Amino acid sequence: MPEYKKYAKDFGSKEFLLNYTNRRWGLTKTARVGEVMSLIRQCQPKSFEEWQNWYFENAITNTKSRVKVNEQTLTELGERLYSKLKEIVIPQITEAIKTLTLEDCIEYICELTIHRTYDGYLTEKSVVFDGLSKVFKDVIFEESDPHLDHSGDIDFIGKIGDKAFGLQIKPVTANASLGNYDVSARMQNSFKDFQDKFGGQVFIIYSVNDNILNKDIYDKIAAEIERLKTLE
Repeated sequence: MPEYKKYAKDFGSKEFLLNYTNRRWGLTKTARVGEVMSLIRQCQPKSFEEWQNWYFENAITNTKSRVKVNEQTLTELGERLYSKLKEIVIPQITEAIKTLTLEDCIEYICELTIHRTYDGYLTEKSVVFDGLSKVFKDVIFEESDPHLDHSGDIDFIGKIGDKAFGLQIKPVTANASLGNYDVSARMQNSFKDFQDKFGGQVFIIYSVNDNILNKDIYDKIAAEIERLKTLE
């Protein structure tokens, strides 16, 4: 395989802080920097310089009021990243380090493995069988087959005749900003594989205390049900 010159900088031990803070506040989401992967595929650059110039010529924020992205935009996002790190993240981490105990670590592993898995399991069932199934009464909801390739990304399926749509239930905190949640490339591929096989889209449902946070999902699911009915 040919060797390519890489341009990305290694931030060393700072990387986890920068990455955590950036993701927490969604500073490089498409709403702020545009559809980056879509842009580079459109560009098909032969050099880094070609890509950089294309980006600043074509990047637009993925928002209702679309705004052109320029170098000042990225500078301001970097300044906001610095501010969040210095004013919020580093003080929180410093306090956590001071008070962290071995018992905290042991309890946390047990919580993730057993307690939160059980709570998440109950939440999934409640959202689907106590919520969605009562709204969409002509849909047969079932847990995803754990042996299928997509099962790790799709928790439930909703059957419409011989077609189906998928659901992923994601518990979030009550004050969560849904714009901070990414769909990874692996998940996108898994969702596509599901749609190729079953015909329906996969919807991500964000739940808080067994209630659906992204209320617009009802209309999206209803539209998908009608679409699938036309395919029968």
